[in-house]
Amino acid sequence: MILIDGKQTAADIREEIKGEVSELVKQGKRPPHLVAVLVGNDPASMTYVNSKERLAKKIGFDSTVLRLDETISEADLLKTVDELNRDESVDGYIVQLPLPAHIDEQKIIMAIDPDKDVDGFHPVNLGKMLVQLPGFLPATPYGIMELIKRYNIETSGKNVLIVGRSLIVGRPLSILMSQKREGGNATVTVAHSRTKNIKELTLKADIIITALGKAHFLTADMVKEGVVVIDAGINSIDAPDTKRGYRLVGDADFENISKKASFMTPVPGGVGPMTIAMLLKNTLQAYKLVES
Repeated sequence: MILIDGKQTAADIREEIKGEVSELVKQGKRPPHLVAVLVGNDPASMTYVNSKERLAKKIGFDSTVLRLDETISEADLLKTVDELNRDESVDGYIVQLPLPAHIDEQKIIMAIDPDKDVDGFHPVNLGKMLVQLPGFLPATPYGIMELIKRYNIETSGKNVLIVGRSLIVGRPLSILMSQKREGGNATVTVAHSRTKNIKELTLKADIIITALGKAHFLTADMVKEGVVVIDAGINSIDAPDTKRGYRLVGDADFENISKKASFMTPVPGGVGPMTIAMLLKNTLQAYKLVES
């Protein structure tokens, strides 16, 4: 079994971007500028945004975090989005999700300038992805496609099963992998909470991508020999013997499935690090649109 090391691949991508940024600065140009908007004090969101800020600065980007109180009104958040849209010093920005319950997330996403939407969530960018026009791909599917490419995993003509139909992972990935492109040309099936007899589908799949958010949902008896498993799930389970009292696991039973798989991602250290790396890559692309 070949371990798909997302942590190392993400580090390689960041080094590639860092090299490009260094050359831009040597030419007297400004570095790319990424902004993250963080509303409230959700611990997971804070950790994620802080990681984005640290890694962006490490590769030479200007990086800003706008920390807003969780009581901010929807109207005031929309004003902040409009200011970022008009700020020529900002190449790309993200509004960290989830947002407080009183704010309509879709309304906020719709207000983001598609040319600065480095998360790739705006309907304009999703539409461009659908018809294969240049735009920003959602960061997690983009990261998975990059892992497939860099590990030379054959997808053409293969049966791919995607477990999960979210707009963040499952649905975009189903489109990308069925298209005529590198990492595509596959026959794609999407399974979800209403799918019946899912084991029949998993046993036929050459490649399984899970984005369900259910710990160890996929077990060894559900996969065939030589399967490729890309696990985009991240779940916290009790682990009283550890310092933190919990540990992170994926949707797939890594210990047992890895004995049958040809390629497999670990959790943590698989898909997760790739999400931030591709967000940074999207930001560099946004910068080039302005500076070219």
